[in-house]
This record gives sequence, C-alpha cells and structure tokens, in this order.
Amino acid sequence: MQQERLTVAVWRYDRTQALYDGRVTLKNRDMELIDAPLEEIFSRALGHAEFHVSELSFSNFLRLTVAGNCAYLGIPVFPSRSFRHGAFYVRKGAGISRPEDLVGKKVGVREYSMTAALAARGALRDQFGVRSDQIHWVMGDVDEKERDHIDLPTLYRAISIERAPDGALLSDMLVNGKLDAMLAYKPIAPYKAGDARVARLFKDPAEVEERYFAETKVFPVMHLMGVRRDLAKSDPSIPMAVYQAFTAAQEIADADLHLEQALKIGLPWLGREVKRTIEIMGKNFWPSGFNANRTVLKRMIDWSFEDGLIPRRVEPEDLFFEQVLQT
Repeated sequence: MQQERLTVAVWRYDRTQALYDGRVTLKNRDMELIDAPLEEIFSRALGHAEFHVSELSFSNFLRLTVAGNCAYLGIPVFPSRSFRHGAFYVRKGAGISRPEDLVGKKVGVREYSMTAALAARGALRDQFGVRSDQIHWVMGDVDEKERDHIDLPTLYRAISIERAPDGALLSDMLVNGKLDAMLAYKPIAPYKAGDARVARLFKDPAEVEERYFAETKVFPVMHLMGVRRDLAKSDPSIPMAVYQAFTAAQEIADADLHLEQALKIGLPWLGREVKRTIEIMGKNFWPSGFNANRTVLKRMIDWSFEDGLIPRRVEPEDLFFEQVLQT
C-alpha cells in the first residue's frame, strides 16, 4: 500500500531550495512542497493543522505548546533567523534618542505576540534594561488595512496594551503624533518614502546587532519547522527524516555562499560579506540541531515569560521530539 504524500509548507529560501528542486528528498516518503505567504502558512498550520510538516512562528508555537494546544512539535532547524534592532521606528519630536527613552511611550505593533516583536523586546531588555511593562503598546494594522478585527493576546503579566481605533493605521498614527514609536518587522511606508518625521531608533542597526551578538551569542530564531504529532505517532521515523532533509538542504545553500568561480547569490561582494560574518559569528553562524541552539531557545523562552506571553517557563526540550534532542 502506497504511503500518503506529506504536505510540507515552507517558504522558498536558499536553504530550502534543494527540497523544492528535488536535490534533497525525504527518506522513504514523497513530499508536496507548499510555498505560500508566511502569514497564511502560520494561520493554516497553527489554526487548523492543515500540513503534515510546517514552518512555524516560534513565538506563537511556543505559546500554543505551553497551553497544550499545538498540533505540532518542533524540529531543530530554523529557516528564518534575524536580529531585530532595526525594527524600531521613532517619531522625531517624541523625545526618543536612545532606547531608554521608550520608557513611558506609546509604541505601535502589528501583533504583540509575533516573534519579531519578541526578539526586538528581548534585545531592549538584554542590552538596555528596558522592560515591556514600561511601555504602552498599541496593536493595529501598519500601512494598510489587513484585518476586520484585532484580538488582543491573553497576557499573564500586567502589560499596558490596547487596540488602535477602528480604521486607524499605525503608520498614520505615528506621523500624526498619536504614537511615539513603532515596532515593525519590515520598513514602514513613511520611512521608505523618506518622511522627515520618521527615523530608525538605531541609525546603524547592524552595528548594534553585532555588539549584541558579541555580548550574548544570541542569534534569534524567528521560525522553526514542526511535524504534526499524530503523524510522528504513526511513524516515529518522520521527525529525524525531516531534520536530516532540511539540514542537507541548508548545507547545499551554505556551500553556495563560498563559491567564487561564479556567484550563486546575486551580490557582487558576497565573499567579503561571508568572510565578515564568519569573523563576527563563527563558521557555524546559522546552526541547526538542538544542542547548538539550546541556549538561544532558553533565552527566548525567558523573553516570552517576561513579556507575559506564557504563564510559566518551560525547558527547550519540551518543544521538540525526543528523537531529535541529540542533534
């Protein structure tokens, strides 16, 4: 009897391209790769468990897992990682020239629980001592209307948070003086348009991020891969097979970064940037596997607890299949 083809939802990154083009396959199973917008993948996976294997928002996966409501358990491969110091935008005239000036201010955010916000707030706390409960948060759509209704998250700590007024966009509220700052996972419209009323909190985010990594060795996880628990129960070999396939695909992408005969990546000074990254972060700057990431995951669990997103701390081991804990 032929086994069911597994649906695998993951963005088409350089580190997953080998899965999409068939250079890497899943041991003993066929895959149907699904490349959809990330918000759609997360909604369909975490809301309806539509996929056998899925890329997952780390923060929301953690929240659901702690609550006992997640259909997935983790695989320690991380298709998206990012420093998020560059996520803060400030209104000129709001009296914000350094991170500490955010205390007592109104800061807009699309989703308080999203991983980009978790990592950005974690860096504020780690580096500058600014806590989430010292800021008044306003949740809303950023540059265009996306949602008919915005649900505030259930929080387990006294955090000041409210919805933006109906129909109000956070970008407009910022430039009109109704917000002091914003936390956004991509550049906001007024900043991209060169609006003189808006600036980044950190003029050179990369310089601050490099210093942060030197101090903490934390390269935040944005997304991880998850396998549906019912699938792993019926076939316990699946979690390790998924881990091996994704790490093999990433190894191919990593090797492409070092080719000099013909550049596989469309950056003219790619080699210089790769060398510089290795000098700052080491050769294994985007590690897979549980042991290499346990410290970062534990830090992020602490962030989530401090932000009031989870009622208790859990151990990183609680988030992953037992079969992959020795990786």
